Amino acid sequence: MTQKSKTVSYLNVKTKMSSKGQIVLPAEMREQDDIEAGQEFEVQRIDRGEYRLIRKEPSANAGLVDWLLACPEKGFYKPIESESTDTL
Repeated sequence: MTQKSKTVSYLNVKTKMSSKGQIVLPAEMREQDDIEAGQEFEVQRIDRGEYRLIRKEPSANAGLVDWLLACPEKGFYKPIESESTDTL
């Protein structure tokens, strides 16, 4: 049985927690990993002072409601005529 190896790359940076308990990820990390505002993360406590931050994958429908609400004004959509499939 062969094990897959995983390359681990560490970028050591310092950041501070705000009075609201927020921790900012430095711009370099956000850009490197395409992290955008509003993305959700899971935080796991490994040990005292050691934590793991894991980006959660957005659901398949993420942003769908916003997209639908941004559709053009009513009357924009015009159905096209087609043959009925009832007789096939």
